[in-house]
Amino acid sequence: MPRLVLVVLFVVSSALYSLSARGAAPDLSSLRLPAGYSIEVWADGIADARSLARSPSGTIFVGTRRGAGRVYAVIPQTDGTRQVKIIASSLNSPNGVAFRDGSLFVAEIDRILRFDNIEATLDRPPTPVTVTTLPKDRHHGWRYIAFGPDGKLYVPIGAPCNVCDRDADGYSMITRMNPDGSGREVVARGVRNTVGFTWHPRTQDLWFTDNGRDMLGDDVPPCELNKLSRVGEHFGFPFCHGSGVVDPEFGSLGQCSDATAPVQNLGAHVAPLGVIFDADGHALIAEHGSWNRSRKSGYRITRVQLKGDRAVSYEEFVGGWLRPDESVTGRPVDLLPLPDGSLLISDDFAGVIYRLYRSSKTPSSSSN
Repeated sequence: MPRLVLVVLFVVSSALYSLSARGAAPDLSSLRLPAGYSIEVWADGIADARSLARSPSGTIFVGTRRGAGRVYAVIPQTDGTRQVKIIASSLNSPNGVAFRDGSLFVAEIDRILRFDNIEATLDRPPTPVTVTTLPKDRHHGWRYIAFGPDGKLYVPIGAPCNVCDRDADGYSMITRMNPDGSGREVVARGVRNTVGFTWHPRTQDLWFTDNGRDMLGDDVPPCELNKLSRVGEHFGFPFCHGSGVVDPEFGSLGQCSDATAPVQNLGAHVAPLGVIFDADGHALIAEHGSWNRSRKSGYRITRVQLKGDRAVSYEEFVGGWLRPDESVTGRPVDLLPLPDGSLLISDDFAGVIYRLYRSSKTPSSSSN
């Protein structure tokens, strides 16, 4: 019997609600922002808000990883409020969302679903179509998905472990397929666990974050920002991490010199997720934050300044969700630019979506 998908019609008494531009919000006063920027809570009450996707008409779809397995739709209203609807629940970690030709694609751990004509049926979504099936492993099984400039749907298959050699079994890679699930092929290998990727607006090259392995200490190995230059390129996992860290268990499987090095080594255990390019062509990265370090790291948005394909700096862009006493107020997950130049940031810890926007004409390359 196919898994039951519960589509929930909300009414006012049972949580269909409109959110003002500044609804009930976490304390934002401790956040560190770039000069000339402000931040607000754009929508709240979105438990476990993870991946974001926007339709051409402006509806924001939000995936989740834990809890009730929900997918949300956030609909901007003409009066400046946002209406939030739960369009599906009881799904299997529906982390990934993507929108194309009127349909919402949702990535569960073990399959990709498609909700057709979704914006016309938000109050009573259709029974979804299964586009394709995927491995059932929960370890690194939550998917980030997106459509590339080639019209293909890109789907990562993370390593089902901390560190292991499962490449031959179809793991540790990024794949792509046609929107109907056909024509699946591997585009990148040696990728431990990417939960965020994007395409350079000028070159159309695929750039992605990758989470480094655990249990080698506080500061080793680094997480990564990578660029794909050719189909089939290998990025080192499990034998090599970052720029030349040989794995103590699997180092004999290959040479670091044979793998593509990161464009930028990121902090160890910072858990980089969503990545986009800003208006100046530099990479912004959501660092979700460490869980296995003696002192926490990450919990911020960072900026990798680029000169062509070469990184020239790596620094904090938005910080303060990790406080000096190591308490945490938020964990950024995904980044989504809006047509007005502002930026949405999902936070699965606070259950909100922030909007970061320019409040002055200060150049975006200004220091924090």
